Amino acid sequence: MNLINVGLCGLGTVGGGTFDVLQRNADIISQRAGKQIRITHVAARDLPSDLDLSSVKVSSDVMEVARDPNVQVLVELIGGYQVAYELVMEAIRHGKHVVTANKALIAVHGNEIFAAAKEQGVIVAFEASVAGGIPVIKALREGLTANEVQWLAGIINGTGNFILTEMRDNQSPFEAVLAQAQALGYAEADPTFDVEGIDAAHKLTILASIAFSIPLQFKKVYTEGITKITAEDVRYAQELGYEIKHLGIARRTVEGVEMRVHPTLVPKSKLLADVDGVLNAVMVQGDAVGPTLYNGPGAGREPTASAVIADLVDVARQAGTGYRLPPLGVEQLNERITVLPMSEVVSGYYLRILVDDRVGVMASVADVMRENNINIEAIIQKEPNPDQKQVTLVLLIQEVKEKQMDAALEQLQQLPEILDAITRIRVEGLGS
Repeated sequence: MNLINVGLCGLGTVGGGTFDVLQRNADIISQRAGKQIRITHVAARDLPSDLDLSSVKVSSDVMEVARDPNVQVLVELIGGYQVAYELVMEAIRHGKHVVTANKALIAVHGNEIFAAAKEQGVIVAFEASVAGGIPVIKALREGLTANEVQWLAGIINGTGNFILTEMRDNQSPFEAVLAQAQALGYAEADPTFDVEGIDAAHKLTILASIAFSIPLQFKKVYTEGITKITAEDVRYAQELGYEIKHLGIARRTVEGVEMRVHPTLVPKSKLLADVDGVLNAVMVQGDAVGPTLYNGPGAGREPTASAVIADLVDVARQAGTGYRLPPLGVEQLNERITVLPMSEVVSGYYLRILVDDRVGVMASVADVMRENNINIEAIIQKEPNPDQKQVTLVLLIQEVKEKQMDAALEQLQQLPEILDAITRIRVEGLGS
């Protein structure tokens, strides 16, 4: 086949960008693919006025694209779970290869989608589902194939990273910066998926599966958002030599694999600490290569379209050869590897505690830590105003299991000197 006919479902931001870039760079894309890649059929609820669709078939029903016998590859860019799942499975049943940017679809339904694709002998490609235009899936699946991945950590949601950056730079409260992000189009009207870590958890599920050759297990990702982070926390972290980043972390341990998304104190000396604004970055530690960093735009019209088209080129190269690169990098996933519960994860901690300004408070806090075999690495006592009877303690805790920290916090909250809920943020050295 010297011609690949593509059906494009969804003409929103990414779909429109994919259409534009394929038209604009048609010659160079064809040279690299060894075949002409041509969109012949599109489907969308709303047709954008800025696209010239005169040369393609247009449908309002995406299932018409899945059933079109002239389409070899279906590109799913409609988003969501149910309709996207039905569309992709229908395309596979009709023997079509699939390219998708839908991280939620892959994280939640990927295991069954890949099984169906294998049975039909078709390809499912999803580079654009994680970190937009950054080719981190290709790096994990192909470029680092000689390595045993030890851990990876990523800023994989640009909205959350923008919010934390603005909170630091302008000492603004979370709510004000969220409103700013919405006004700029970085956050949705309902920002839950971004600020509560669900979007990052979808992406981490995919990265961890490829890195450690395990099935996709979205429900086992520990997920915590950034809504409780204050400008005060950001300032104290700076004083201690850290930046607060919302990280997705996956780590291989003797006991199993960690998968967690949460706010994290990162040393300023680490490369991830310098990734600001809406940018994404993923750091991967391999046993042979050491640390590698993949950094760039994690979303957007043309950056994400770049990844979609890279997948189309991969499909074009493989189509007709009989060769199929396994979607998660290996033919057989290891189902015996355990995903660790958060209670068994080891990390350092930042604690912010509001207490009565009276003698003996520090001793009471230290006693609880000692009873739980927890070492305090550093402590800051913020000076109260003359008319205040409260003081803020900021503690850095050495690495300890989460369940030990949970037990200590439960005891601390029962002390009469503790005046408010204790803020806990995990600390990661990222290889240090």
